[in-house]
Amino acid sequence: MQAMSVKDVEAALESLALDTQVIEFGSSTATSQQAADSVGCQLGQIVKSLGFMINRSMPVLVLASGDQTIDERKLAAIFGVGRKKVRMMTAAQCLELLGYAPGGIPPIAHRSSGIIIYLDDMLRRFQTVYAAGGAANAIFPIELGVLQAVTSGAFADLARA
Repeated sequence: MQAMSVKDVEAALESLALDTQVIEFGSSTATSQQAADSVGCQLGQIVKSLGFMINRSMPVLVLASGDQTIDERKLAAIFGVGRKKVRMMTAAQCLELLGYAPGGIPPIAHRSSGIIIYLDDMLRRFQTVYAAGGAANAIFPIELGVLQAVTSGAFADLARA
């Protein structure tokens, strides 16, 4: 299956009339630390887009702060299932459902519509955050309130204590 690209993210940003641009770097921004180093921001300002499958059939995207780890038990509790019913998406599932390979998954412009999105509460520490732009070397800045609005994501306490 063909991966979507930075161009898809740029088109989505334009259609949403967002005043931001995808920045492409000469080196990888696939990890939160690489992204923070490239941008010159705090590690927590990086938005990790993490795909999960609930009960093997329900895709969920969690937007998490780069300095946090998601507690799958907390995510499971939202859906009323046991922790073992929550699994990270495989790379193939990311490509099929979201349209992008891990390390470049943006919070918008997904292959499938209707993906449930949660934003971890720890992102609330920052006004401006930096999200993946559709490739492992692409990022775009966005205000957190705008990110929440354009993703229709719900805030939840999902970080591991």
